[in-house]
Amino acid sequence: MSLQPFHIAFPVDDLEAARHFYGTILGCPEGRSAEQWIDFDLFGHQIVAHLKPAAAPGSRNDRDSNPVDGHEVPIPHFGVVLSQPEWKRLAERVRAANVPFVIEPYTRFEGQVGEQSTMFFLDPAGNALEFKAFADLSLLFAR
Repeated sequence: MSLQPFHIAFPVDDLEAARHFYGTILGCPEGRSAEQWIDFDLFGHQIVAHLKPAAAPGSRNDRDSNPVDGHEVPIPHFGVVLSQPEWKRLAERVRAANVPFVIEPYTRFEGQVGEQSTMFFLDPAGNALEFKAFADLSLLFAR
C-alpha cells in the first residue's frame, strides 16, 4: 500500500507549548513557521498548529466521545498508524514526558479482525491524538 502524506491544520492556544509538545515530546521535525502557525512532520505527514486562542478545545470536558471496546474515545481526534516498534517507542516517549493518557496504550479488538494497539492523549491545547499499530496492516480497513 503506497500512501501520500496527509495534511491537517488544527487550533492551538499557545504556539510555544505546541512547539515543545510536537517538536520535543513527540519528536516531530519543525518545518516552516510564521507568527500564527507552525508546520511539523508527523511521521511523514504535514500537520500545522494554528494559533487560535478562542477555538482551542481547552479540556476533555469540552468534547464528545463514543464508546469503543469499553473506552470513551474522544471526538474529534487525529493521529497516525505506525509500525509496532514505532508505536512502542512513541508510547515510551509520551510516558517518559509525563503526558497523561486519555486511554492508556493497550491492544484493542484482541484476537479479532482489526486487532490493533492504540493510545490516546491530548496536546497542550486539548486536541485529542490517537496513534495505532495493527497486528496485520492489511486488515486496516477490514470489516
